[in-house]
Amino acid sequence: MKRPAHSRREILLQLSEVARTMRTYIDQRAREHGMTRAQWGALVRLQRQEGMTQAELAENLEIQPISLVRLIDRLCLHGLVERRPHPRDRRANRLYLTEKGRTTLLHLAPLGKEIGSDVLASLDEADVADLLQKLLLIRNNIRRAAGKRGVANGARTTSNVG
Repeated sequence: MKRPAHSRREILLQLSEVARTMRTYIDQRAREHGMTRAQWGALVRLQRQEGMTQAELAENLEIQPISLVRLIDRLCLHGLVERRPHPRDRRANRLYLTEKGRTTLLHLAPLGKEIGSDVLASLDEADVADLLQKLLLIRNNIRRAAGKRGVANGARTTSNVG
């Protein structure tokens, strides 16, 4: 059964509002630990794949490379990340967590779990699985539509939907 247009519009409005509200909440919680949401996100991605170049991390975070440079500068200043020269490209650096960066992520792990529990409090596991599947479909639809129109999403310029 097809939903009325106003229901589809309401879903889009609510998705936007949920994303904004969640970003604000995570920013507030991260600040309690002297961190920004963006810094935390960069550390998590580096933990998953250390040795990324700055360009790869910018693409992964879907932000412009110039914004990432300032972010990485701050993380390096706080001793959480270090830049190492790329072995084959003198213009590029690879990014690695420092011991302090790893320790910081260990301290933030309970906060991440708490945020997840807060945000998904009224959903059971089946609801979570169903919601995740639908959100991934929506994300892929957006990427596909943006790719058809040549619209870049942050640093992303491909229509990659994987």
